[in-house]
Amino acid sequence: TSDRAKRLAHVPPIGVDAMGARADAAADPDILRLENLDTDLRPPRSALDATRAAILDDDANSYLPFLGHAELRETIVGHVRRLSGIGYQAEAECIVTAGGLNGIMVTLNALLDSGDEVVVTDPTYIGMLNRIRIAGGVPVQVPFLWLDGAWRLDLQKLVDAIGPDTRALFIMNPSMPSGACLDGEAWRLIAGLCEKHDLWLIYNAAMERILYDGRPYQHPATLDGMHERTITIGSVSKEYRMIGWRVGWVVGPAAIMREIGLVSISDVVVPVGIAQGGAAAALREPESDVLEAVATWEARRNLIVAELDGLPIRNAAGSWSMLLDAGELGMSGLEASTRLFERGRVAATPMDNWGVVHGARYVRLVFSNEPVDRLAGIGERFRRSLL
Repeated sequence: TSDRAKRLAHVPPIGVDAMGARADAAADPDILRLENLDTDLRPPRSALDATRAAILDDDANSYLPFLGHAELRETIVGHVRRLSGIGYQAEAECIVTAGGLNGIMVTLNALLDSGDEVVVTDPTYIGMLNRIRIAGGVPVQVPFLWLDGAWRLDLQKLVDAIGPDTRALFIMNPSMPSGACLDGEAWRLIAGLCEKHDLWLIYNAAMERILYDGRPYQHPATLDGMHERTITIGSVSKEYRMIGWRVGWVVGPAAIMREIGLVSISDVVVPVGIAQGGAAAALREPESDVLEAVATWEARRNLIVAELDGLPIRNAAGSWSMLLDAGELGMSGLEASTRLFERGRVAATPMDNWGVVHGARYVRLVFSNEPVDRLAGIGERFRRSLL
């Protein structure tokens, strides 16, 4: 018999796990860990306290309720309302998931039939591309363009990407791994295309407030005609530094949420019980909690960009990572990644299969997990490795 299901034929490895395993095996504290989306910043104290209390709470050690605790669902819709101005109903329009990526998986499984196309950016995290494929869909990637020191979405290619089999646009903003942020023109075009072609917008909000250089925040559900077309998927993993809690959510129109909820119950059954109180506590924290973390990550980004001046670094407008264009140095991302590890003691993941245009020639640099005192001198590490 075949060792692989046919639907996995175009599902490649993600690369991050391999680089992480190599760095772990080296057991060298001098290695800069830039390969994986982790962060050393602690979660809010309120989240830690609520989680400790939940360990002794019998209600937290239960399968019920399948779609998430009522308090957390109310807190989530309140959070989304504060950001978007849109009032969602907790019971009918919100479910809790086992992390944001679980929310993405159950949403795709609820929306897609075999062969349906989903428009995404190029590059996009390969884990999201693979989820589209596993759900039976076909990712269609629209490239960013590096223009005047910033990533810009190729709007004409976006228009051209829409076809008779297109089911949804799947947009993360800021984008990962590039750190690109969409401007108002791009968002308006996305809204217009969704309305014209009767498409869903799957909005990955995992890093939506991790924005640098004073960039404004925009929730796409506020655009004309988009409230009823937008499915928002978020989590406490990034903004609240709660990766290990595995708590996310999906918020959207009631009719589609019934289907997404059914798929969710048929998947992991229920999100992590002892983690939900901590997630609710984090979401009730003042805005300053996230802003302080963003300022720390921005300082780390700034240091790397300054030290790599003269190298083809592609500055991030937001998120936890940015790209180095190894192609401009005459090598592949894999070669650059290997040289950085062996010569510079830097673990960084090559972008093979993350993009059609912006894939194999790039290396991703995650700056969320190393403080500035350890990042100091990174420019010398890169130059001795790559030049």
